[in-house]
Parts: sequence; C-alpha cells; structure tokens
Amino acid sequence: MKKPYIICHMMTSIDGRIDCAMTSKLPGVNEYYSTLSEINVPTTVSGRVTAELEMADGEFVPKNNEPYGKEGFSKKANAKGYEVIVDTKGKLLWHDASGMNKPYLILTSTNVTKEYLDYLDSKNISWIACGNDKVDLVKASEILATEFGVERMGIVGGPIINTAFLDSDLLDEISILVGSGIDGRGGMPTVFDGLPMNHDVTRLKLIDVQKFGSSAVWLRYKCN
Repeated sequence: MKKPYIICHMMTSIDGRIDCAMTSKLPGVNEYYSTLSEINVPTTVSGRVTAELEMADGEFVPKNNEPYGKEGFSKKANAKGYEVIVDTKGKLLWHDASGMNKPYLILTSTNVTKEYLDYLDSKNISWIACGNDKVDLVKASEILATEFGVERMGIVGGPIINTAFLDSDLLDEISILVGSGIDGRGGMPTVFDGLPMNHDVTRLKLIDVQKFGSSAVWLRYKCN
C-alpha cells in the first residue's frame, strides 16, 4: 500500500500529559515548532476535538440527514501541505479555504451527510469520505498519498487521533518533546490512550535524543 511517511509529534510534561494550556507553560515549549519544522511534515493531522478548540468556526447543523453513503473524495487545491482534520460525522464549520497556503482537508466517514460535503465544496475545502462508522484511516492515508501527493505527514492531535493512527499500524515514527515540568492532575490527556486492557505493549526503537539546555529533551522513536 502506498501511504505517506507518518510521524506523531507531541510536546508533553515528564508524566506524559499533553493538555495544551499546561504544555504552553512548560520550559522548552518554544522548541515545539522548531522540532516540528525539523521533521519536515508539510501536512499535519488533527482530531475533531483539537480542531474545534483551535481552528473551526462553530458547529454545522444539517437540515437534511441523508448520508453520502459511499467512498469518495473532492480535491479543491494542489498544495505542498494540507491541514487535515478528522471529523467523522461532519460537525465543524470553516471559513473559505480559497488561497490558503496550507488548505483544509477534511476526513469523514461515508455516513456523513451529503449536505455537509456540499457545504465543504462551497467553501473550497477538500474532503475524503471512507469507512462506515468511523474514518478508515488506512484507506484515507492511501488516498492522501495517491490523489493529493502527500509524502510526509505529522499527527499533532490529541490521544484519540494519535491512538487511532497507532492502532491502525500507520505510524512510522514517534517524536516527543518532553518539557521540564510535571502536570500530575488526574484525568488529563496523555499522548496515547483508550486501547483495551489486553492490548500488548507497542515496542519502539530509539533513534535519536537531543537536549535543549535545561528546558527540554527531544526523543525520536521508529515504530516499524
């Protein structure tokens, strides 16, 4: 299968927590974007929750719930990189993507409404629909490579989307910038979470370690 080279890139406290309000206060936070640039992932992927907080313009409410019901895609832009958002049911509103250097590209399931896909088309936003109850990330990755020309892609979302790519065996590398601080609050999100209790350990190969003064350590692991 042809797919992009996929790296999960996250900043964490030393106890593995990734709450954005917390990580923004960590020593080493300034290195997050420089390390993201260094791994060379022009296309980045976020989950719906992260996108709703940081990018979207509100919630889409359809007037007609007729589902799209089939696999398909719509390519509205040729770009060096895309802002990919996994929005399984088609819930988020967006501003017009015409002329964006890094245009939006929405991944949905085939159960998304036709109305929502028409809405994306009207905003010049590319989309891929595949998978029934959830997005088929394997197929979506193949379409991203073959139809959109995506060669390298970074997963920069929360635990749900990170774990979905991990569980689909799509991650080639994990890149973790560990800031010099502890969260410690109960129930805060971690890099990966939600796999069943009988799931085995995912074994990795350490490929690089870099230190940024006394503020952060950058760890890179090979997955496969």
